[in-house]
Amino acid sequence: MVYSQEVQHMCVVKKGPNHGPAPIPEEGKWVKAKEIKDISGLTHGIGWCAPQQGACKLTLNIKDGIIEEALVETIGCSGMTHSAAMAAEILPGKTILEALNTDLVCDAINTAMRELFLQIVYGRSQSAFSEGGLVIGAGLEDLGKGLRSQVGTMFSTKEKGVRYLELAEGYVTRLALDEDDEVCGYEFVRLGVMMDLIKKGTDANEALKKATANYGRFANAAKYIDPRHQ
Repeated sequence: MVYSQEVQHMCVVKKGPNHGPAPIPEEGKWVKAKEIKDISGLTHGIGWCAPQQGACKLTLNIKDGIIEEALVETIGCSGMTHSAAMAAEILPGKTILEALNTDLVCDAINTAMRELFLQIVYGRSQSAFSEGGLVIGAGLEDLGKGLRSQVGTMFSTKEKGVRYLELAEGYVTRLALDEDDEVCGYEFVRLGVMMDLIKKGTDANEALKKATANYGRFANAAKYIDPRHQ
């Protein structure tokens, strides 16, 4: 350690209170985090790229500073989906500090990693007050049956109005309109459920029928439209 001449000529003033870092909530206990290995928790974060044309939702499950589980969900950018494949291989096994300083290929994924790092080292994890934290694999609970991300996609114009394209329930096939041409329901296909049925040997048309459902006053609509073609 090299000290400047000015510091060398200073007299010693002894340090008084030294309480260490403030405790943060981690998996049902309070922890004074001094090293990366002191950090545990499961949390989510959102990142965006420089041109802001795409976004990433990143979920990490961290135990003793090590990333044990990663869920990478992306939207809006075709290149980002491929970057996510690489990031999902890179992240598990790294400490959160290593991951923060690793090129995760895409701006949005890197930004999401930064946001997660800040949340978790400040004790803002989703599992902060869950005793023992969450099991490895808990991130999949966000996806639901069929293990598909929940995506909402809507398009609308002043001239022609709204078109529901995809909701949490699934891929929208028909919009139901009432007598005033206002949306009163919709029909959707649970794509994850349909694919699971097909993989088990169900005929594709039968699987489509079984995976189709509707919401709202669909049965009592005045008319139906295909939101992608009408």
